[in-house]
Amino acid sequence: MFNGIPRFTLPANEPIKSYTPSSPERIELMERVRAMKSETIEIPLYIGGEKIYTGDTIDILCPYDHKTVLARAHQGTRAHYEQAIENALESQKEWAKMPWHERAGVFMRAAELLAGPWRATLNGATMLGQSKNAFQAEIDSACELIDFFRFNVYYMQEIYKEQPPHSPTGIWNKLEYRPLEGFVYAVTPFNFTAIAGNLPSAPAMLGNVALWKPSTKALYSAYYLMELFKEAGLPDGVINMVIGSPKEISDVAFRHKYFAGIHYTGSTEVFNGMWKTIGENVGNYHSYPRIVGETGGKDFVFMHNSANADEVATALVRGAFEYQGQKCSAASRAYIPESKWDAVRETMLTQLADIKVGSPEDFTNFVNAVIDKGAFKSIAGYIDYVKENSKDAEIIFGGGYDDSVGYFIEPTVILAKNPSFKTMCEEIFGPVLTIHVYPDADFEKTLELCDKTSPYALTGAIFAKDRGVILKMTDALVNAAGNFYVNDKPTGAVVGQQPFGGARASGTNDKAGSHLNLLRWVSARTIKENYNPPVQYQYPFMKPDRNQEGESTEGGI
Repeated sequence: MFNGIPRFTLPANEPIKSYTPSSPERIELMERVRAMKSETIEIPLYIGGEKIYTGDTIDILCPYDHKTVLARAHQGTRAHYEQAIENALESQKEWAKMPWHERAGVFMRAAELLAGPWRATLNGATMLGQSKNAFQAEIDSACELIDFFRFNVYYMQEIYKEQPPHSPTGIWNKLEYRPLEGFVYAVTPFNFTAIAGNLPSAPAMLGNVALWKPSTKALYSAYYLMELFKEAGLPDGVINMVIGSPKEISDVAFRHKYFAGIHYTGSTEVFNGMWKTIGENVGNYHSYPRIVGETGGKDFVFMHNSANADEVATALVRGAFEYQGQKCSAASRAYIPESKWDAVRETMLTQLADIKVGSPEDFTNFVNAVIDKGAFKSIAGYIDYVKENSKDAEIIFGGGYDDSVGYFIEPTVILAKNPSFKTMCEEIFGPVLTIHVYPDADFEKTLELCDKTSPYALTGAIFAKDRGVILKMTDALVNAAGNFYVNDKPTGAVVGQQPFGGARASGTNDKAGSHLNLLRWVSARTIKENYNPPVQYQYPFMKPDRNQEGESTEGGI
């Protein structure tokens, strides 16, 4: 404690539970999943202190068993979205004035609830609604979100501690970190429950209020997040969750005078459209909005011939196919030297042959269903394209798909003769990895090709043993990835350890999981207080020089 205010220490990352056979956490999670799957819930809009059930519903299906309706989500209208913004702005009056450590207390309690009694519920919701296996759910909806809450509290404290020096001449200088003047529009994706929880809560922690539009594909876990916030003591109206037409919700948000910022994760195309709309409306806003976004990726693995083949093969299998390749960081293209290709191929295909595809309720399955019918058709379209253009590329593993029960696609590996082949360049967002084998002598030329192939710059990984080569690769790919991995897969950034975000067409690189992101949600005010204000206008330099007789030696003009 310092003057009655808690001092938050740098937290440790939340330990990952193993879910090994017969472990208590495995038994609890399986029981919770069965119970949740057996009932269909109603998901309302959350506006102020109200849960609003409009009767205009959409079915939320289980991706790996699409005959199962998990929930019916109630869609709003423009009037609801406008009401949500007004409720948020009204709530900010008290929320912004609340002492920062009291706001912190809400999210520290949310972390404790999620680490304890709510863990199985959020993990179960993520398994059922987003088709993640138990481990992928655990590292996402439990560990990463707990870390976001705890580390963001610590980073907030560190930001507030940063103050200018006082003057020795009776001047007191202060820096006040105010919330933005207006509301933050949080738009979240389907693939990470932790992102869905962080995007509205990070600005809220700093005294802001949020209009939250979760992905329709992740409304099931979003419902439980809102209930978690409520249980943790978040005042009504600080985070308002709305459901409905994304275009209509965005139109209401971007037209509002007090739109103060957007916190976004999703496609590059949608973000580009949002940025354009914000620019067209900038003259209508009370202040310049903050624009923070993490968008697409075409993430790479690049191997040098000094690297270990088994390590690279394992990184490809895990990096490309965990959560069906639906991570924005997933390995999607790889560059392997000819001299190492046979060894990498053998190990990779051996591992892939051992992988099981199916329901996350069967813990022995490594790959589960993709998120919905739209994603299934899009990914299958890329696979079919390869089959139809076999002279330029060939499928060396997988290539099958079936949506009769759930949206299942086999892990698929494509060998591309042309390094500019369609699947080497375009974002697929599914369990598809394309590999180009390059001549060892073309190492530096292929590095340059890797840098220029994609407009994105989110994640990338290099593998080499030679330290000089590692430095050369790191330098050659300096702008190719905001999160860069050496001898590791390009996924799995940990809050507090590897702040996440990319540049180029991958976003604004504001690094979720660090103080850099939180700085975007404050507006600083410099305060100078003078303890001894002057009473005369003259400065000392204005006094004339005088001789021994006291006469001025300075002449006028």
